[in-house]
Amino acid sequence: MMSRQDNELMCRVGRDTLMGKTLRRYWHPLCQSAELPNPDCAPLRARLLGEKLVAFRDSTGRVGLLDEYCLHRGVSLALGRVEEGGIRCLYHGWKFTADGSLVDTPNHADPRLCKALKANAYPVVEEAGIVWAYLGPKDQEPTLRRFPFMAAPTENRTVVRINVHANYVQMWEGGADSSHVGILHSNAARPGWMKKTFAADQNDPLNPAAFPVEDNAPALEAQDTEFGFYYCASRKGAKLGPNGEDTKNVRVYPMIMPYTRVIPAPTLDFTVFEVPADDEHTSTFIVLHGQKPIDRRAILKILGLDDPRYWSEKDCQFRATWDDRFGQDRDNMRESWTGFTGIEIEDVAMGMSQAAINDRTIEHLVAADQAVVKIRRLLLDSARRVEQGRDPIGVHADLSKVHAPCDVDIPVQARWQDLVPDFFPSSGREPAMAR
Repeated sequence: MMSRQDNELMCRVGRDTLMGKTLRRYWHPLCQSAELPNPDCAPLRARLLGEKLVAFRDSTGRVGLLDEYCLHRGVSLALGRVEEGGIRCLYHGWKFTADGSLVDTPNHADPRLCKALKANAYPVVEEAGIVWAYLGPKDQEPTLRRFPFMAAPTENRTVVRINVHANYVQMWEGGADSSHVGILHSNAARPGWMKKTFAADQNDPLNPAAFPVEDNAPALEAQDTEFGFYYCASRKGAKLGPNGEDTKNVRVYPMIMPYTRVIPAPTLDFTVFEVPADDEHTSTFIVLHGQKPIDRRAILKILGLDDPRYWSEKDCQFRATWDDRFGQDRDNMRESWTGFTGIEIEDVAMGMSQAAINDRTIEHLVAADQAVVKIRRLLLDSARRVEQGRDPIGVHADLSKVHAPCDVDIPVQARWQDLVPDFFPSSGREPAMAR
């Protein structure tokens, strides 16, 4: 059970909150590059850490990120004209460049005004189909961390964004809970659940929920790293070798501060960012990459996002609400465990059903929730480190060798840590820990 005070500290992300100050020390996904498809295209309203922003792509292709409201009379620049190297407010024509410079004020000819005023502009970087933004102190701006998907060829990578009405912590906690996979995602994980039979689904190498073995109570272990922690779920594996040696089947998940996880599938990885738009809204960015070109249509079907009742590429909004029970088909529950279709729809429905901010004071946690507990500890520890004038956990971590072993059968006595030797060397040398 969590105290109400710690729950508030962890979930509130505004600029004057301790967690807000902590999260501002990291780079964050702001939008997909495809949401600003060409120079001088329509600007994009954006919310990040409670800030109201406008993103635009100028005539040279450079992305600018400014506070949404014009310095003159507070009109939204998201309605403005993007032209001739900047964004111009419709109301009185004040024009700003990507770095926030005020370059034209048609209703006030005195050039001294342009020299005296400048809009708040935030650093942005485009990488791997994502526009990344930094909202923290300029003198503490870190280098953008290099995720493995950034090295993938463009055709071997795709990005999906889903905007959800729920706090970022509960969305990240859902991704840290391996014990829910074989239950909530029964149709994908254990397709024979209704007949109490199990046959591993060998035909869907893109599905991160498909199980190779029947086991809804995995042995769980989490161990700290410099970037956050690794989390392993061990299930009973197949017999191996001439003597039929017992094995354990392991899935190993990196949990990367402050809200990222890597979910392994047989042929690709899902890197998931639960980005706080504000206290009650999250933008989930799912980046998929592998050794072959990504079939985006197949991925959207697995996630359940091919259904326009739930989601559209046009605005990335998750549309279902309590008004329609999140689109749940109760009659279909004779054949479907949840009455939902698609693993992302199931995850979002669970997160949204907890209310916009989950009341953790009423919980009763069990051993299967140890990764959830660790997430909370690391978030609170990071906030207190920032309060002491130190860096938050993982902000400078090297992520280039982070990977997620998927469904590997290893001897029962073997160490799962040996599957990620860059973080847990077997030589006895201490691994790099969150510090």
